[in-house]
Amino acid sequence: MAERTAVVCEIITFFIQGYCLQYFFGSFLESRISDKRKNILAVSAGYCTFKTALAHLVSSDLQNAGSFYRLILYCLLFPAFIFCFYRAAKTITVFLFTTFLALGEISFFIGYMVMSLSTLVLEVETDLFTRGYIDAAYFEQILRFTAALLQIFCCALWVLILFFSLKKVVCDFREKEYEMRRTELLFILTPGLMGFLLCVLLRIIMVTVENGMPALLYDRYPALRVLIPAILLLALLSILYSVKLFQDMILRGREQNNRIILEQQISSMQEHVGEIERLYAGVRSLKHDMKNTLAVLMRLASAGDGAGNPELADYLAELNQSFDKLEFRFRTGNAVADALLNMKYHEIKRCFAKGGSSEKKNPEWFDFDADDLLFPEELAIQSYDIGVILGNALDNAIEACRRLVQEHPQAEPFIRLSSFQRGRFFFLEIENSFDGMLKKSSQSEFPATLKEDKQMHGVGFANIKKTAEKYDGGVDYSVEDRLGSLGDGAAFPVFTLSVMLKNSGRTADSNTVGAGRKMRSEEEVQVNFEAARKEECRWS
Repeated sequence: MAERTAVVCEIITFFIQGYCLQYFFGSFLESRISDKRKNILAVSAGYCTFKTALAHLVSSDLQNAGSFYRLILYCLLFPAFIFCFYRAAKTITVFLFTTFLALGEISFFIGYMVMSLSTLVLEVETDLFTRGYIDAAYFEQILRFTAALLQIFCCALWVLILFFSLKKVVCDFREKEYEMRRTELLFILTPGLMGFLLCVLLRIIMVTVENGMPALLYDRYPALRVLIPAILLLALLSILYSVKLFQDMILRGREQNNRIILEQQISSMQEHVGEIERLYAGVRSLKHDMKNTLAVLMRLASAGDGAGNPELADYLAELNQSFDKLEFRFRTGNAVADALLNMKYHEIKRCFAKGGSSEKKNPEWFDFDADDLLFPEELAIQSYDIGVILGNALDNAIEACRRLVQEHPQAEPFIRLSSFQRGRFFFLEIENSFDGMLKKSSQSEFPATLKEDKQMHGVGFANIKKTAEKYDGGVDYSVEDRLGSLGDGAAFPVFTLSVMLKNSGRTADSNTVGAGRKMRSEEEVQVNFEAARKEECRWS
């Protein structure tokens, strides 16, 4: 009974290990089998067959070197097995190999240690038998049943430790698309390698031979019954917490990078705000004075005999039209926003005048509408913060429209900006068409960047949110399908970014806001967003 139970438990254990393997590797790598259920069954059954065949080829008895040789053969064939089911040509695959091997070996030895301690149960049953508490007719059956039960318990403990350890790694390893450098890979591999080599050492020295008879190392050194499980547990914890520490380092580095970029944007914006406002006022004053001067000159040129000088009149009229071009195309009531919109408009003209079909080479086909973007006279929001929000939002929108035109040359891209006030809160909305490629990120509430250089890009939404939080506000986005922009009546996706700002002062530093207040603020943000969508009190 015990032998049959051992065989059945071994097969079931291998199958569950295969399930753990597909869960672990499938969380990081792309499967070659598109259907999820088929992939789970194929990997689990394949791994069970692989391990069973390996067990029959090389003995796994701990009383000889067969267990060690089987482990070496397993380490050599295991990568080939993974490449059969996953597209594993990534740096992170080295970490996955090492971690799965280490956790598998550690969980096996912890289960084996418990199994060795459970022999006390058999000794208690034997003692009860010698004292006459157990009938001799049932004693052998009880021993077999107990041995089988202990075998099942050992295997269950083995797979449970393995599954929950792998699940902990998957949950803590949030940046699954992160490309690790060599030093980072070495840092995160070290605990797994140490744990794996420790288990290899145990396989070599666990069984000794005394007087021609095999004996466990525990029998010679009883203290190892406590020391080895403690060392294995520490090795297991070191693997799990090294992953968490590594992810915290990545997150802290990304936040620091975002903060540096945001500070650079704010610093640059602050330097230009005063100059823009001065030039804006100067151009308007000069334009007003020169138009009056030109009007007088035109009257003088037409005076006298009534005929005047037609060439001089035409020249003055052309000069008057050239002054009209000095007027900003967009007038929102905020000098920084006007300058930024005009700058982005000319950027769109340069980018999109070369694209599209021949009849669309005129950049006017790009719908860039900011007529509904207006700022109140008494605005408690700093101009450079408005610039940070609009600048990042427009950069993202322009990039999305560029990708749309590349995928669908006949598409009619657009960017529309609007604003409205509701109570003490000022709302900005930026709508843009895009190609529908929205890469969700489990580590962030905003879509991830589609650019290759993720270290230098993908911080626009984060900077917008940080700026909004300075004014007790927040950021939200939505995606919906609309009809008609692709030229064939087909639906196209529209991305809408909404920013809410409190137009009555701001906090000194968003980092000093307490956790409880932050939670309430996030709830208020959602309530205000929903209420604003239902009642958009637009003003002009």
